[in-house]
Amino acid sequence: RKESERARQTAREREAMIEVVCNDRLGKKVRVKCNPDDTIGDLKKLIAAQTGTKADKIRLQKWYSIFKDHITLDDYEIHDGMGLELYYN
Repeated sequence: RKESERARQTAREREAMIEVVCNDRLGKKVRVKCNPDDTIGDLKKLIAAQTGTKADKIRLQKWYSIFKDHITLDDYEIHDGMGLELYYN
């Protein structure tokens, strides 16, 4: 019984949307709701829709690691409320 409850809880966690905060350090801070299984490319498209910047001109990174478009947020261990750096190429 406890195993099925735990399985249901993890399924709910997987379905739950997360909010990612992207700061360009020029006065613009964008909050985007997305799924953990979305790719960085999907996140860039959501940011582009909010900011009016083309998705291919956006670079997301944390410290010095630049995030690649085809890898998911879950794989990069990006969680709810996490802040990313937003740069324009």
